Parts: sequence; structure tokens; C-alpha cells
Amino acid sequence: MTTTKEKPQDTRGLAGQSVGDTAVCSVNQTELIYRGYEIADLAANATFEEVAFLLLIGHKPSDAELREFRDELASMRPIPDGLKTLLNDIAGDPPAAHPMGILRTGVSYLSHFEQDTEDNSPEAELRKSKRLLAQIPTIIGYGQMVRDGKTPVDPDPSLDHAANLLWCLSGSDPSELASKVMDVSLILYAEHDFNASTFAGRVIASTEADLHSAVIGAIGALKGPLHGGANEKAMEMLAEIDQFVSAGRGSVEDFMHRAFEEKRKLMGFGHRVYKQGDHRAGILREWGLKYANDVAPDTKKWFDMGDEVIRIMLEEKNIHPNVDFPCGMTYYALGIPVPQYTPIFVASRITGWCAHIMEQHADNRIIRPLANYVGPDLRKWNG
Repeated sequence: MTTTKEKPQDTRGLAGQSVGDTAVCSVNQTELIYRGYEIADLAANATFEEVAFLLLIGHKPSDAELREFRDELASMRPIPDGLKTLLNDIAGDPPAAHPMGILRTGVSYLSHFEQDTEDNSPEAELRKSKRLLAQIPTIIGYGQMVRDGKTPVDPDPSLDHAANLLWCLSGSDPSELASKVMDVSLILYAEHDFNASTFAGRVIASTEADLHSAVIGAIGALKGPLHGGANEKAMEMLAEIDQFVSAGRGSVEDFMHRAFEEKRKLMGFGHRVYKQGDHRAGILREWGLKYANDVAPDTKKWFDMGDEVIRIMLEEKNIHPNVDFPCGMTYYALGIPVPQYTPIFVASRITGWCAHIMEQHADNRIIRPLANYVGPDLRKWNG
């Protein structure tokens, strides 16, 4: 009798490996939970500020706590004049740096003028986390306005986090629906346990480096197209499909079959954890489609095309979309420039990053895994 050996699990990239404990978030096949609250519940019933408070402080805020938190964040939004000068230098054309590079530099600049930079106490880290949460949308918006050749606007303390972000990006008052769609997207992106950027931040924090250093490292990790940059690449792929079809070269299905033959990596699909679908994708698609139908009907074509791509991927590859796929279409409908998709991710995920960095510092052991050596056998230098 012969037996079939099971194929050993591919653990490269720490696939399937648990590397630590966290009370911040749980990710599994059926649920995404922030400190005990499931993501669909939060997206339907909470605001981003409430979720930010939950992640950073650890419990659902009371009405009084939420008012104080919102007021505190609004007062922290302005950025130093020196940073504005720097943003004018690096966001203009030339050199027109990538918005994620601009944001990384902006956060680094803030660290030099942060009174609590070298203080890793829980109280100081919470203050730093709030200031970064408040100032990141200002940096994003200022940089984009410079890129557009427009005069940047000051943050609006009367607006909530999502609406203020849209205001800073465009200098136009956002509609209630646009603000709601952005608010939901920020909730969906706020936290996702030991993803690449969060883990990078925790590794840095485990050396007892300061919070800003850990956040800067996380921004660098998020920039990659296999992580946060996937939402940009997903929209770029849809634009490529549109050009392919418009030029009469074939159908959406023809494009996808060619992509399969060329073994192209199709961004916005698949997930290391979710094999039966990303819980967040359907929620964001629904809100994005509502905005397209109600406000921007010319953008509905992207959702129709996206649905066709999803159908083909499911039928032929059994691969589900992740949240980055509808994010591309949704942000495009909102009129957001594609290079700003990943910085907006930061405006949300800063809450999860800071929660994890504080958690790491509170119960720390340096993260130092082992490696499997596959190099040459021992040999003599003079042999």
C-alpha cells in the first residue's frame, strides 16, 4: 500500500505563523474584530473618530469622551510653517515626489519638533498618537494642493476627520455622502493585526525605538504594491482594461485571459488570511457604488467593469477581491487622485499602528526570529 505525503506548508514570509499576542485586533476567515467589535457592526454604526478612540484608548467612548477627543484632535491639526516650506519644496514639480514619500518625510520632520519624541511612556505615546492622527491629513492635503498648483488650505476644526481630509485634499466643502463614504473607508482600513506594516512597526518598537521611528518604518512598508499600494495598482489596472476595450483590442474577458497567460499579478485580489473573501470588500463596494449612482454617474462604469473582473476571477481562478479593489473605484468616484490612495490608508491605519506600538512597548521583548541558512558549507578563507 502506498501513501501520499502531504506537501509541507510554505512558511516563507511567516505564512500561517503566530508570532505574538495582541488585544487590538483579531483577523480570521469569518470575522474582523477591533477590540471585541466586528467590522460590519462598526462600519454600520460607528464613526471613524469612535473607532480611533477605541483602538488608541481601548474602549468605546462615552458621548463626553468622544466630544473631548474630537475637540482635541481638531486643535492639533495645524502643521509647523517649516514643514509647509519643506512640502512646497518636495511636492512641487520638480521633483514631484510620490505622496507616500512626502508623507514619510513629513512625519519624520514632525518628530524633530515633537516634545515627547524620546518619551516612550504610555501617556507620552498617546499624546504623540493623537497628534499624528490629527496632522497626517493636513500633510496629505497640503502636499496634494501643491502638486495641483493650488494654494493649500488650513484644516477646518468644524469638520470630522474624514470630511477634513477631503477638504484639505481639494479645498472644496465635501458633501455629506462623500464624507460618509470616506468615513466608512477609514473604519475599514484602521486595523488588521500583524500585517506587514504593523509588524514592521512592532519590530522597530521592540528595539525600544520611539513611536515616530516605528511609524515611519510602517509607512515605508505600506508603500509597497503588495501591501497598501495595491489600491493604486488596482485602479491603474482598471484604467488599463478600459483603454484595452476602448481601443477595440478586445473585451474585459480577453484582457483577463491575456493577463492569466502572461501570469500577471492582478492587484486587489487574494489575501494571505481571507481565502473565502475579504469581509471589508463588499461593504466598501456598496458605499462606493451608492456614491457613483447618486452623485457621480459617469464613474459607475468602473464598478460595472470591476464586477466583470471579479466574476472572471471567481469563475476561473476562485480568487476573491480584497478591500483594495473596491477602494480604487470608490476613491476614483470621489475624485481623489490615484497617488493619494495609499496616503489616505495611512490617515486611517495610523490608529492601528500606534495602538500596536504602544502595546509592544508596554510588554516588550525584542523581536528577533531565526533564519534557515541555505548558503555554502563551511570553508577556509585561505584554503
